[in-house]
Amino acid sequence: MIEGDAEADADLEAAVRTLRAGGLVAIPTETVYGLAADASNPAAVRRLYEVKGRPPGHPVIVHIAGIEALSRWASRVSEDARRLAETFWPGPLTLILPRTLAVVDEITGGRDTVGLRVPNHPLALALLRAFDGGLAAPSANRFGRVSPTTAADVRADLGSDVDLVLDGGPCGVGVESTIVDCSEEGVPPVILRPGGVTAEQIEAALGHPVRRTASGPSRAPGMLPAHYAPRAQVIVIEEIDAAVAAADSHARSGKRTGLLTPQSVTAPPGVTALTAGDTSESYASALYDRLREADRLGLDLLVVVPPPAVGVGVAVRDRLARATTGSVR
Repeated sequence: MIEGDAEADADLEAAVRTLRAGGLVAIPTETVYGLAADASNPAAVRRLYEVKGRPPGHPVIVHIAGIEALSRWASRVSEDARRLAETFWPGPLTLILPRTLAVVDEITGGRDTVGLRVPNHPLALALLRAFDGGLAAPSANRFGRVSPTTAADVRADLGSDVDLVLDGGPCGVGVESTIVDCSEEGVPPVILRPGGVTAEQIEAALGHPVRRTASGPSRAPGMLPAHYAPRAQVIVIEEIDAAVAAADSHARSGKRTGLLTPQSVTAPPGVTALTAGDTSESYASALYDRLREADRLGLDLLVVVPPPAVGVGVAVRDRLARATTGSVR
């Protein structure tokens, strides 16, 4: 439990009881809030899918308390996978590994692999230690929509469909974990989804290159072309001047228009200016809140200038590309 915090301990005890009874608990992580269910309880996982509206063949990530729990879930851990776990756990990195026979089909979409990670949030880690098991925990929102980075976001999205919400404050990283597939023997790992750990950091830890894929079959969460989308239409434009001009044109046509940029700019009349921060890290941390803000403001359209494609900016651009595809037109 959390030493010296009686209220937090009571919340954790309630969360453990809820999870053991097959309930759903929203939990904070350093990336986004997750909707957690007992990963060994097929009925609880099926309810998780129903609440999210998640396709049954789309796998979920299992959150564990530490490297020592790997053997319960993974039948084989390659040298590369172990090095990545030792370097980046707890942290925003998910490893895809061959599953053990104990892993239920409901969390893997019937695949012979399972996604595992150790979250870097004190409340999540305390819960995992107290629960003494794995938690299936995709983002705590309706499937395909903007991920939640505060407890208020979770309540707004899921309402009474979630049994308990643990409030751990705003998420620091702000975009989901990097997913690395280490399940194939004799070949370099492949990054299936960019996230809070960069490709450069992964390659530095391993001492050799890794492969990258941006699309393909849904081997892991977040790989569908349309995802992370607000109700407002999202248009991504690289240059600020061109984005300002596009926002002005859309506003003049009668659309309620917003402009999201890395730093403050003077927006044309009738355009709502939003900023995400002038570093890739601050942009990532603010991204989902700004997409949600566009919806709270009732915007029809949001013109977005992305961060540079370096570091976690690669993950931000990936989420924006999928939000663009999934936006309601």
